Amino acid sequence: MSNPTEQVKIFLEKSHQLKQELSKVIVGQDEVIQQVLISIFSKGHCLLVGVPGLAKTLLVNSISQALGLSFNRIQFTPDLMPSDITGSEILDENKKFQFIKGPIFSNVVLADEINRTPPKTQSALLEAMQEKKVTYGGKTLDLPNPFFVLATQNPIEQEGTYPLPEAQLDRFMFNIWVDYPSFSEELEIVKRTTGSASATINPVFTQEDILASQNLVRQIPVTDTVFEYAVKLVGKTRLNQEGSELAKSYLSWGAGPRASQYLILGAKAHALLNGKFAPDIEDVKAVAAPVLRHRIITNYKAEAAGYTVDSIIQELL
Repeated sequence: MSNPTEQVKIFLEKSHQLKQELSKVIVGQDEVIQQVLISIFSKGHCLLVGVPGLAKTLLVNSISQALGLSFNRIQFTPDLMPSDITGSEILDENKKFQFIKGPIFSNVVLADEINRTPPKTQSALLEAMQEKKVTYGGKTLDLPNPFFVLATQNPIEQEGTYPLPEAQLDRFMFNIWVDYPSFSEELEIVKRTTGSASATINPVFTQEDILASQNLVRQIPVTDTVFEYAVKLVGKTRLNQEGSELAKSYLSWGAGPRASQYLILGAKAHALLNGKFAPDIEDVKAVAAPVLRHRIITNYKAEAAGYTVDSIIQELL
C-alpha cells in the first residue's frame, strides 16, 4: 500500500486527466463536473436540475466512460413501472421462475427526467440508492460496486412533473443546478457539434481506482473546528432554538443530520481535488449550496420578500 501522500498525488494526476478527457466532449460546466466528481468520490448520488437541452445526459454518459464504468440510462415516463427499473421474474422453458435483471444493475444509472414518473415508480429507486440492493420475491440481490444514481430533473414548474418526495430528495448528496452556457461556450458547442468530427473518451480510472479513491476520501482527517462549523451551519436552517432568525422567518423546513454528514464528506473530496490533505471551512462552504439546496424549503413569506433557496444559503454562510 503506497503512503497517503503518494495516493493523493496519483489521485490528483488522474482527476486532472479525467477533466481533460471530459473537455473533449463537454464545453465549460467546470463547476458541474467538479460537483459530480465530488459526489462520486464520496459515494453519493446526485440530482442535476436544468431545462432540457443542456447536455445533462451527455455529461453523465461521458463521466461514466471516463471512469471506465458500466452505464445504463432509464428514461422516466408516466407509464414506467417499478419492475422496468429493478427487473422482473419470467417463466422459462423449464417452467421455472427466473429473475431478469433490470437496468438498475449497472455502476452508473442515469435516471433521466426522474420527476416525469409517478411516486410509486420513483420509490423503486429508494431502496437501491440507500441499501445498494434490490429485493424481489423475498430475495435480495446486491447491486454492482461502485453504484451511483445520477438523476436529471426538469424545473418543477414544467407541465407533467411529479415533485420528488422529501425522503427521496434526501437520498441525493447533491442537487446540482445546470445553467445555460455563456456566449463563448455556446459558440464553441455549436462549432463542435455541427461538423463531422467526433471525439472518443478514453477511460482514466478503473473500478479498483474508484474504490481506492472513495477509501482515500474517508481516511482524510477533519479538525473539530470544521466538524462544528458544518453542524452549526445545518443547525441554522432549522426552526428550533438553534435556528437562525432568517430560517424562522423564511423557511418552512430545515435540513436533517444527513446534510451535516454530506457537508463533511463533500468538503473532504473537495479538499482532495484541490490537492489539500485536510478540509478547512472554505471547503465546507464550497459544497454547502448543492448539499442544502434540496433539503430546505422556503415559505410564502420568502417568495414575497424575494428570497430564493440559494440566496438564503448564501446569507447563512
